[in-house]
Amino acid sequence: MRIASIDIGTNTLRLLIGELTEAGTVEKLHIQRVITRLGEGFSQNNGIISELAAQRTIRALSGFADVLSDYRVEHVRAVATSVVRESSNKEEFKERVNTETGLNIEIISGEEEAVLTVNGVLGSVTVTTEDALIFDIGGGSTEYIHVRGNTIISLKSVPLGVIHMTEQYLSNNINSESELAHLTQYIDNILASKLTDFDIPDTSILSLIGTAGTPTTLAAIELKLDPYKPSLVNSFILSRVMIVHMLKKLSSMTAEERLSLTGLEKGREDLIVSGTLTVLRTMNRFSKDSLIVSDGGLLEGVLYSLA
Repeated sequence: MRIASIDIGTNTLRLLIGELTEAGTVEKLHIQRVITRLGEGFSQNNGIISELAAQRTIRALSGFADVLSDYRVEHVRAVATSVVRESSNKEEFKERVNTETGLNIEIISGEEEAVLTVNGVLGSVTVTTEDALIFDIGGGSTEYIHVRGNTIISLKSVPLGVIHMTEQYLSNNINSESELAHLTQYIDNILASKLTDFDIPDTSILSLIGTAGTPTTLAAIELKLDPYKPSLVNSFILSRVMIVHMLKKLSSMTAEERLSLTGLEKGREDLIVSGTLTVLRTMNRFSKDSLIVSDGGLLEGVLYSLA
């Protein structure tokens, strides 16, 4: 039986099609992603998904529907995250998607997003410590999940979305020390106020795992991947030294100049600085000098939920 998951994110749409085997495992058949910037201008637009962003996203979802038909997929679960659940016109958007593409989308909470992300991550990388801190940096929010074994101890969805932070704090030109300082202060304030349930006594034996666009892009840049190869990115170790060097380089370039970097996908060139800074401040919050990159996350977790 063929099943599929769709992740309708604030920045990126992703599709994963798999074959459910008799043994109960899932064989991946097709993966696809399109950057549509569904959350573009959201914070300046009074929490409304703009018409242009909606059109771009629905057009891409129509393409996904064609692929699902070609693969003869029997069951599909399409989930929408941060920007849709926070928008005042979410029901209108949901109805338009169904009318124009035939897809029924499910608007999930930040907590359910975190649970699904954990399932996707733990099915993708090996964790050798008893405790792990998984974080998923998205376009509209970041999810933090403290896991012990397979049990979730704490989880929180916080307003650290790379689209919102970039629009509010950063320009497309070379980022000044002042811009970076203001954004750093904002991130630190959010982490201090929102993660009060994340007091982990001994972080020296904690695995820090980053998933979604920013960590995977940083790994791809470090590895100079063209094209992107999930097998090389999955379980890659990013050190603090690598990320500090990367931030210094990225912030000294314009958004357009960053496109010359091998491994940086077009559509992320303006968002990568705010995402990188979020990674660094997360490492600082949990006193870690390295993190494990997981290519698997929410998309895989949604697929496993169908299996």
